[in-house]
Amino acid sequence: MTAKKVDVLLVGAGAMSSTLGTLLKQLDPSLTIAMVERLDQVAQESTDALNNAGTGHAAYCELNYTPVKADGSVDTTKAFSINSAFELSLQLWSYLVEEGALPAPKKFINIAPHCSFVWGDENVGFLRKRYETLRQHHLFADMEYSEDPAQITEWMPLVMKDRPAGEKVAATRIAYGSDVNFGELSRSMVSNLQQQDGFDLYLNTTVEDLEQQKDQTWQVELKDRHTRKTTVINAGFVFIGAGGAALTLLQKSGIQEGKGYGGFPVSGQWLICNNQAIVEQHHAKVYGKPPLGAPPMSVPHLDTRIINGKKALLFGPFAGFTTKFLKKGSILDLPCSIRANNLRPLMSVGLSNMDLTRYLISESLQSHEARVDSLKKYFPAAKKEDWELSIAGQRVQIIKKDKNGSGKLEFGTEVIVSSDKTMSALLGASPGASTAVQAMLNVVERAFPHLVQGEGGQKLRQMIPSYQQSLTDDAQLLKTVRERTLRVLQLDEQSPAAEKQVLTSSPP
Repeated sequence: MTAKKVDVLLVGAGAMSSTLGTLLKQLDPSLTIAMVERLDQVAQESTDALNNAGTGHAAYCELNYTPVKADGSVDTTKAFSINSAFELSLQLWSYLVEEGALPAPKKFINIAPHCSFVWGDENVGFLRKRYETLRQHHLFADMEYSEDPAQITEWMPLVMKDRPAGEKVAATRIAYGSDVNFGELSRSMVSNLQQQDGFDLYLNTTVEDLEQQKDQTWQVELKDRHTRKTTVINAGFVFIGAGGAALTLLQKSGIQEGKGYGGFPVSGQWLICNNQAIVEQHHAKVYGKPPLGAPPMSVPHLDTRIINGKKALLFGPFAGFTTKFLKKGSILDLPCSIRANNLRPLMSVGLSNMDLTRYLISESLQSHEARVDSLKKYFPAAKKEDWELSIAGQRVQIIKKDKNGSGKLEFGTEVIVSSDKTMSALLGASPGASTAVQAMLNVVERAFPHLVQGEGGQKLRQMIPSYQQSLTDDAQLLKTVRERTLRVLQLDEQSPAAEKQVLTSSPP
């Protein structure tokens, strides 16, 4: 069978692959690219709106990004890193909107103030310290804080309704926080790629086999899931951005850099409000502190989403235990991923994380009433008949060898690039799609270094003005960049439900 030759093969049609394809085509329009997706539509797994990827993580409200250090101070390292990374995403999207490569911003991004909310003396003390620490830096200078119930009620009326009188509470808010529909964003980027020469999309198609040839290209066998027809692709570079399935495809490739990795799958579930009158009373993403033993991706939040122009209200996510690597995957995914080179790390992580496993199993066995009781901590007036359970996407956390050969469970993302620069894969889950631009720039720089030099570097700075500069260190650059992205993406407008209030109280 004659192989179809392409420069780049993208496996998976989610946020990562669509971003990488867009970057590569912008830098070199002559590149030939094929994209393979096992489902019948683009961005239907973890990237889709109700499968967790809908926040636009910027570290404004996610309290797990600012842990307390041993000396009692707040560690801002991760918050600064994630916030800067999200700013890169906003810059690329702004450029693509201006170029007509993306639709009107409100199709995929909308204002949803990012808030943190806590109760009790200890938690209020933590949030106050977090605010005082973060607001000293220009990245977070616009953060507001209040311990005044009346002020907090204006920000999040459902959260304060029927709350016990005299309860000690505190909240922070960033008014221009956003809700991103990554499913719509990815579909828009792929649609734009389809309009360009040298791009092919294969839906309902699985990767059956991939093998590196003597000339270092990759021979990849594809199969249509409906017709069973086989297609062979010869690719100069392969990117595996297949969400939870990336691990098994990486193992199938046999590259040295992929050996020793394992995966720890975690499922997610949402309570979704089916009473639109209640949905309309909340317009924010309100994050709290996670329960003891909860994994980082299970930080509870009462979450406004804008999906196809309509507001939705979610609470969760509730974690669960599964052996699937994809929402529409197989229960055999985990056992089939076990190899001689990752068995010890897998066993080590399994034995040292029994508390996490028990927590995930107990979460998955909760009754509807128990989940609503958790919701009532954030919405005391909630009624169980107004909420229904929805299954979210799958997350596969990274298990990797440590220096002793045992295993370590990672809750971030990791970009793997082969030594010959012919293959790359992205493993892990959080913060995921929000930092896709930074992650895919990493791939371009490592696998296509010639594209970021000379004219390529100039093009990247046109697309992403802060490219190769530090938004963490340069306050004026951040001001310039942020003013532009908020304007272009229409995030500087004040929605009726999210008007900026003057603080009536301030931290001591």
